[in-house]
Amino acid sequence: MSAPARAKSWTGRVDGTGPEHLRWHQAVETYTGTGEPGAPVFIGFASDEGVRRNKGRLGAAAGPAALRRALASMALPEALRAYDAGDIEVTDGNLEGGQDALATVVSAALDSGHFPIVLGGGHEVALGTYLGLARSEQRTAATRIGILNLDAHFDLRPDPVPSSGTPFRQIAEWEQAQGTAWQYSVIGISQPSNTPVLFETADRLGVRYMLDDYCGTGNLPSVLEFVDGFLESVDQVYLTIDLDVLPAAVAPGVSAPAAYGVPLETVQAVTDHIAASGKLAVCDVAELNPALDIDNRTARTAARLLHRIATRRVAITD
Repeated sequence: MSAPARAKSWTGRVDGTGPEHLRWHQAVETYTGTGEPGAPVFIGFASDEGVRRNKGRLGAAAGPAALRRALASMALPEALRAYDAGDIEVTDGNLEGGQDALATVVSAALDSGHFPIVLGGGHEVALGTYLGLARSEQRTAATRIGILNLDAHFDLRPDPVPSSGTPFRQIAEWEQAQGTAWQYSVIGISQPSNTPVLFETADRLGVRYMLDDYCGTGNLPSVLEFVDGFLESVDQVYLTIDLDVLPAAVAPGVSAPAAYGVPLETVQAVTDHIAASGKLAVCDVAELNPALDIDNRTARTAARLLHRIATRRVAITD
């Protein structure tokens, strides 16, 4: 595992330099530890070590670069500042060192008043993102952190070796050891992709979840009611988006494409709702595998979701 690499270049079409012309690549600067309060800070987590340990298809380590490319030319609705802290690169199988390094960067960004957006990487990114929030100055003993995971999987596996399938069990164990309060909720769980023992584990830990069968656009009012209940029960939100929650036709570029999935309309409505809540502290996106993508379909979809999250959260904090 290396220290954060130099921020990747953001390039794209230039229509002008006035606020009415700006695109993301014109707004992003290298992060130096300071900057405009509340502005997004992109942090890459170039890792597929957790996917390898989970016996998945490798390639997610290339996700951060693909997400930047897909986001770079998207037009901004208004002028804003954003920063890039570069990549945490997991090498030589040192996943735990990479997660700890990611947590350090996320904490520093939060303590500087910024909004970290972590670009994964396999879903092992979740432990590093979460620990960054949990260790930050924003977290007190009385703060109840809420994790909302958009995912086909619980990722609560009891495996002794940590992987992309274990981060939320690890988080539960960390919270229990600290004696602090938290809530883990999941939207999009696929029953065929989760064994009975995982459902039993979820029930034992008090996890709230919605099956993908009940997340269609016709069920949107009940999905948003579920989100409102989650928001009412927590003080700060960590939003994590595993792209395999989406149908394979929308997101083919993931380790485990969904046979059914949650429609993009529902996922976007949920992320919009969270971004507008005033409680969103940090978010990440996981499992983009560019080598398996088709016409950059998955990368573009993920970039659009991040675009809306970032711009809508900035709008309510201005």
